[in-house]
Amino acid sequence: MTNVAAPRLLPDTPGRHTRAWWGVSSLSLAILALVTTEFLPASLLSPMSADLDVSAGTMGQIVTATALVGAIAGPTLAPLLPRADRKRVLIILMMVAIASNVVSALAPSFIVLVIARLALGASIAGFWGMALAVVAVLVPKDTIGRAMTLVTLGGTVATVAAVPVGAYLGELLNWRVVFLLAAVLALIALAVQWFALPQVPPAPSQGFTVVMETLRRPVVAIPLFAVVLIAFGHFAGFTYIRLAIDTVPGATGEAVPLLLFVFGVAGVLGNMLVGWLVDTHLRLVGALAPLLIAASLAGMVLLGLSVVSVAVPITIWGAAWGMFPTIANSWVARVAPDRLESVGALTVTMFQVGITLGAIGGGLLVDHVDVDAALTIGAVAAVAGGLVLVSRRPVQQTSHR
Repeated sequence: MTNVAAPRLLPDTPGRHTRAWWGVSSLSLAILALVTTEFLPASLLSPMSADLDVSAGTMGQIVTATALVGAIAGPTLAPLLPRADRKRVLIILMMVAIASNVVSALAPSFIVLVIARLALGASIAGFWGMALAVVAVLVPKDTIGRAMTLVTLGGTVATVAAVPVGAYLGELLNWRVVFLLAAVLALIALAVQWFALPQVPPAPSQGFTVVMETLRRPVVAIPLFAVVLIAFGHFAGFTYIRLAIDTVPGATGEAVPLLLFVFGVAGVLGNMLVGWLVDTHLRLVGALAPLLIAASLAGMVLLGLSVVSVAVPITIWGAAWGMFPTIANSWVARVAPDRLESVGALTVTMFQVGITLGAIGGGLLVDHVDVDAALTIGAVAAVAGGLVLVSRRPVQQTSHR
């Protein structure tokens, strides 16, 4: 039996509560900047592929590159830096993201762009992997769910900022300028984090052995496998959502950012709604979100007859996906509260694995079949992931060997 102490709250000093929530808010802003950068290619795929002379399916693999490195960096960064102050680590990761954006904007070739995105993947995975444990240090246990909702809200809002705004600015300016603007956003997030986030000591004894022991727990492994399936389903479609919209009759250049904006706004509302439900109805919303993702992907195929008809599944899809990161993080935090740094890193890794497989699988289907095939496979994977997730109740395991 292995015992690992849970993170300890920061000292209860005057004004600590206010400072703690400012710190959580700074994490949310940082996640907003990181996820904005991660998903910019979904809105800029066509001009990027034309400029660098590669196919749309090949360009989609920069999402794969980002996620692949993230899958490796997620569970390894914290054990490699067992004594480092977590604020310092998070600041360095933001600096890496800023550099990645600048290099992406100046990339003369597809290979250079891929290298920049590899660095971004490490930054995103490392940041997400530590976020849950940092939140657990900043706020009391009974408010972790609300705090994580605020953190994941940054990622959900990024859907509004990255995809529709990226598409609009890409049409108005240039995709390279959009990446420079993303670097500015990350710089602002870095400044806020520098002043708002207190020093955060690392969780004790969160080494590689602990990570692997945590992964061997069935109550952890089962929801993590579900995360892979659901993320695969979502990103098999979302990576190529612009291509899917482009096939809709009447979908002009102005319709694309509008529909993507609808997706993003729905995601924000879904994220805000699920924050009130995860503490009391976690299994119910855990079943509902992937089912709605699957239904929406299928609806994109069946209802893609006009801009108006396709807006319905896009809205539902955005709301359902907006719910899922909070569901996933709340689920693993509930079943393994003594391993928050480990399960946080593992959750990020499984998201990145799902993104990698989804972008690869979707890209192959887009290039060799059509975008509808990618959406269909994504729907099947989301249903399977939902079934796996709810196959076991999110109850803490009492004995670990």
